[in-house]
Amino acid sequence: MAVAPSSTLVSLAEISAAADRVAGVVRRTPVDRSDNLSRLCDRPVILKPEHLQRTGSFKIRGAFNHISRLPAGVEVVAASAGNHAQGVALAASLCGLRSVIFMPGAAPLPKVEATRGYGATVLLGGDTVDDCVESARAYAAGHGARFVPPFDDPLVIAGQATVGLEVASEVPEATTVVVPVGGGGLIAGVAAALAYTRPEVTVIGVEAEGAPTLRRALDAGGPVRLDSMSTLADGTALRSVSPLTYAHAEAFVHDVVLVSEEETARAVLLLLERAKAVVEPSGALGLAALLAGRIPRSGAAVAVCTGGNVDPLLLIKLIERGLSAAGRYQLLRVVIPDRPGGLAALLGHVAGLGVNLLEVTHHRAGVVVGVSEVEVLLTLETRTHQHQAEIVATLGDAGYRVEPMS
Repeated sequence: MAVAPSSTLVSLAEISAAADRVAGVVRRTPVDRSDNLSRLCDRPVILKPEHLQRTGSFKIRGAFNHISRLPAGVEVVAASAGNHAQGVALAASLCGLRSVIFMPGAAPLPKVEATRGYGATVLLGGDTVDDCVESARAYAAGHGARFVPPFDDPLVIAGQATVGLEVASEVPEATTVVVPVGGGGLIAGVAAALAYTRPEVTVIGVEAEGAPTLRRALDAGGPVRLDSMSTLADGTALRSVSPLTYAHAEAFVHDVVLVSEEETARAVLLLLERAKAVVEPSGALGLAALLAGRIPRSGAAVAVCTGGNVDPLLLIKLIERGLSAAGRYQLLRVVIPDRPGGLAALLGHVAGLGVNLLEVTHHRAGVVVGVSEVEVLLTLETRTHQHQAEIVATLGDAGYRVEPMS
């Protein structure tokens, strides 16, 4: 894609200066060429593991590049669901500055505690990150503090662009780079860096179906504000990109695709199983798009895994959802005769199928069945969706009324 010259876009000189500035502070996260994920995606897949970065995400890059340019003694303030919060808190501490971070009331506890652990004062309140941004800006105006934007800032974008510089040098075979999108700061920087240094590389953004901020903006010809959002990828749940990040996307990004919650959960699960990587839902969007076939199948693809700060309780739910999406769990409603030995006969059929039975629930009251029937709910451990269909067909052939449940 041709580079559109504009004073609003970060330059290669600004990105190179950011790389020099953050050197020695951020980790150069070595890429992982995954044979397992490559087979599943039917193309070479390379992971850029920013979940292994300091603070557990790429955010320290932009935060440090911005904060290191501030005068000594100023107070910094920011708003975030967790990753930007931690990046700002650590960057401020490294620069000897005090930081105040506004976080949503429902922010995951591990992210809140980690932010405090990096030296920040955390103030909880508001339902969304956008609410917190308003509070943080008001605090900055009232206290003479410096607001550090999560994405709407040239220094932040230039700092995030250092991910793109690393990919450009580390993965010479890459034809496509896939980047999760929230407010657009990361994809703005990565796409700019690659446009300047590797213009032949295609850059594609990925958003959750429930928070298509950049996709809507590109379709509308400018930033739009979403009325509502619903996604387990909380790190990308922002109502709008900024004019600055939109300008970079319009100039440098080739396409933006969407993925479902199930596809995201499956990607989180596969990263755990096949890459031994703990990646939060927002960070797994790129791989989710590759697995779902949303990215044109041509050449080596780099998936930027943006962060790994996931609440353990959420991780448990994600694993369960990912297993279901991959055909590894099956819940069946089976109606059987209400007579001695009826349940034992059903379980005998299940055992004959070589299926691992995880849970059995037996209902007589409160269900719509015949007077001489009972309902049984079976939770089974299965191999694939095809295996699940075979189980339903076999039990149906044995005379049972079987209904798969979501």
